[in-house]
Amino acid sequence: MSSSSIPHSSHSTSRFRKYADEYNPIAVGSIDGQDTTPHDKALTRANNSTYRCNKKVSGNPRHTIFVGRLFRETTEEKLKGKFQRFGDIVSCRVIRDLVTGISKNYAFIEFRTRDSAIEAYDAMNGVTVDGASLLVDFEWERRMKGWKPRRLGGGFGGKKESGQLRFGCRDRPFQRPRSNPFDYKEIFRHKKTQKK
Repeated sequence: MSSSSIPHSSHSTSRFRKYADEYNPIAVGSIDGQDTTPHDKALTRANNSTYRCNKKVSGNPRHTIFVGRLFRETTEEKLKGKFQRFGDIVSCRVIRDLVTGISKNYAFIEFRTRDSAIEAYDAMNGVTVDGASLLVDFEWERRMKGWKPRRLGGGFGGKKESGQLRFGCRDRPFQRPRSNPFDYKEIFRHKKTQKK
């Protein structure tokens, strides 16, 4: 795997990057990472929130992958069976609701080595398990400066229907900024006057 395909940190702002190198809620709420004002209430909430990593989470964050879009009935044993070919698994945890015990449709898998995590990252994204196409990414909570989880209005990815898409990640990389951005309000105003 080439190092340029893995999201990484850099303080250079002079060239375009597909991936966020630091978590800025307003920027990740923007398709090109250029917005300076929030466009939904969740972004405002994320921007104004303070988040500290979960102290109960242990293990090496550089050896840990996030596995999302799981089928609700997918178990730790099933995931271990699918991912163990990449190397020794230290831990595998499907995240569940504390009250009901029902899966929240995502998991974290920690490997003994970083190379195993990278191999799984490369090979398993988009693979179907129990009828669900997996999203595999790195764990960002303990690795990305400024990280805010989805429950605070942050996170990555999202569904178009919710109106709360987040960019700068593997699932939705930033798009190259346009040199002459459109004035969408003007375009829609023009279309409305043409209909009359």
